[in-house]
Amino acid sequence: MDAGYGLAVRWSLAAAPPGVADRLREYVLGTSLARFMFLDGLAFKTWRMREGEWFEGTYVFDTARERDEFREEFAAAAEGSPGSKIIGSSPVTIEDFEVVAIAEGPAKFRRGAGPGSAA
Repeated sequence: MDAGYGLAVRWSLAAAPPGVADRLREYVLGTSLARFMFLDGLAFKTWRMREGEWFEGTYVFDTARERDEFREEFAAAAEGSPGSKIIGSSPVTIEDFEVVAIAEGPAKFRRGAGPGSAA
């Protein structure tokens, strides 16, 4: 049995405007998180960032069809996506990957803000 069908969408932050990391955190926590909690076929999504370097959405879907449909829709609108608007440029990569296995540790998966969002 397949563990899942992955998709990674990455933007460069090298030329992004000042304060973009905070704006991305605000957007993810205020809007994007809720949207993806109800996306059919999505097993989970993580938002990853290295300030000043890159910002990435990493998705795992239950089926290749669901992943491929999402990728096609996203790629067609990537330039105008909220992430692209905040960052000021389109993604540098949109790529599929195989999820070989997923292990959930004793701490379990958590939803919500990461350490960069602590007030």
